[in-house]
Amino acid sequence: MHTLSARLDAAPHLNQVWAELIVEELVRLGVGLFCVAPGSRSTPLTLAVAAHPEAKALVHFDERGSAFAALGYARAAQSQERPTPAVWITTSGTALANGMPAVVEASVDGVPLLLLTADRPPELRQTGANQTITQPGLFDPYVRWAFDLPTPSTEMPAAAVLTTVDQAWHRAGRAPGGPVHLNAMFREPLAPPPKGAADFPEGSTDWGAYLRPLAHWTNGETPFTQYAAPLVAAPPGALTSLRATLQRAERGVVVVGRLRTEAESSAARRVAEALGWPLLADVESGLRTGHADHPLVVAHADLVLTSAPFCAAVRPDAVLHLGGRPVSKRLAQHLAACAPPCYAVVRDGPDRFDPRHHVTHRFESDLVAFADALLAGDVVNPTDDAWRAGWHKADTAVRKHLADTLDAVDQHEPLSEPLVARLVSQHRPADHALVLAASMPIRDVDAFADPTVPAAEVFANRGASGIDGTVATAAGVARGRSAPATLLIGDLALLHDLNSLALLRDPDVSMAAQPPVVIVAINNDGGGIFHFLPLAREGVESGAVPAANFERFFGTPHGLGFADAARLFNLAYHAPTTPAGFIEAYRTACTAATSSLIEVRTERDANRALHAHLLETAAGAVTAVCA
Repeated sequence: MHTLSARLDAAPHLNQVWAELIVEELVRLGVGLFCVAPGSRSTPLTLAVAAHPEAKALVHFDERGSAFAALGYARAAQSQERPTPAVWITTSGTALANGMPAVVEASVDGVPLLLLTADRPPELRQTGANQTITQPGLFDPYVRWAFDLPTPSTEMPAAAVLTTVDQAWHRAGRAPGGPVHLNAMFREPLAPPPKGAADFPEGSTDWGAYLRPLAHWTNGETPFTQYAAPLVAAPPGALTSLRATLQRAERGVVVVGRLRTEAESSAARRVAEALGWPLLADVESGLRTGHADHPLVVAHADLVLTSAPFCAAVRPDAVLHLGGRPVSKRLAQHLAACAPPCYAVVRDGPDRFDPRHHVTHRFESDLVAFADALLAGDVVNPTDDAWRAGWHKADTAVRKHLADTLDAVDQHEPLSEPLVARLVSQHRPADHALVLAASMPIRDVDAFADPTVPAAEVFANRGASGIDGTVATAAGVARGRSAPATLLIGDLALLHDLNSLALLRDPDVSMAAQPPVVIVAINNDGGGIFHFLPLAREGVESGAVPAANFERFFGTPHGLGFADAARLFNLAYHAPTTPAGFIEAYRTACTAATSSLIEVRTERDANRALHAHLLETAAGAVTAVCA
């Protein structure tokens, strides 16, 4: 590959000069992956990525999938404590709109994402020109920052291009992280001319005078503008007041939602230990598994709260909520019903994060910095041992109950959805991240995962909890970690993102190697989660909603299987029907060098009945030990 100076010297037009500047600066800033959807107007940007010796690219024909792959990559980068925005490059027109679901998810869940979109020049806007829409502002209000780059002109200093990229990068990565939008207008010509073309004789382009002010940057290796990371920490006075409030509490709990890094998980654990409070661990906290022997960690908060007598006995008077929103709706309802006089939330962004309107203390702070500052003072709490013991006994009862029921299932019995979630947790290889679809899979893992297994890195698009782009997200996570991943997904989510199986089919399809992804697809022929909603529990059972209408409009049966899809995308395929068969298939898939698809067939009504039985018996087990 040519050096930067050589690439700039060889640029046939100013479009390409600007594109080279943009891509070079992004590489210097640390971009690990450019997710590129093919298109014409984005040609200068795509050629700049292709020519750069250090730029890694994922090329995917589906704009929506490529945007979610960038999102997954950025999620993985966050978990490894390098909040690196991935870059999504796309052409003009409806291509941008296909990125909207990923942009919304990144915005709501604070994931850095840099949207680099190509656009028509201003004289073509609102004229009826082909593939021309109003692109500036399209992603409002979901972006942290947006800028409409003008058509390349020597009247705009080259340094302005670089400082614009640097600002975009900074705004994407600073707390709260999220998407930013650079919309770049290009006039034709977009592609290099044929050698010797009359309109572009060789040697006719000389960018020396234009680029001369950048000599120090061109000859260096660092970004043009280097931003110092802002320190976001809680003020000392507010911490003093919080300490006093926490010390007065008699029945406190630490609720831990989604955390991004192991350092955050450690900080949450240190805070709970200092307070002596039960730590209610969400599946995305990094504490739900791997901490079964910790006396404060409650891994089954969702299931222990199925017991009405236990709920009545564990009404906290203080909650310290760290990280994101927990998956468990039952936990949220319990805390709302208790209305504790102190409900403190710690997050690194300014958003209200209070859907039930019960937050009394709000700290906009980095979690690790908050924990360090809080624990610098005395926060020892005189919590009654019986309070901690009650949570621990209930959690232990549920753990034993699940071991006696799910783990004791005959290995030749049919598979169930709770059992598949548990088996994945138990047999997941240590190097596999766990990517969970936002509907039933994440709920089942939160409820039924074995807490005695090693901790897992868990990823899910639970910011806006959409069905979109789950396969592409898993592909991006695997690339971002440079390690395999297991994706647990339902049939509708898989059908919704079937195009993204192309990202997994061959590690040589793109310029960036694809670690294998093992897809475990639960196929219950429709929308299983609707069977758990009041519409089914009350509407259908009471006769207010005809069963046929529920099945057609909400159950949405499709009658499809995934064997042919696996064959189409050259993925290994397995269809186990028993626990023993699943374990064998999963182990085989996890040891393969390429991606695999494991399809598990279940039945929606039976699945709902099993869930009801497990919840009822779990409630009985908790009530029995806590009476």
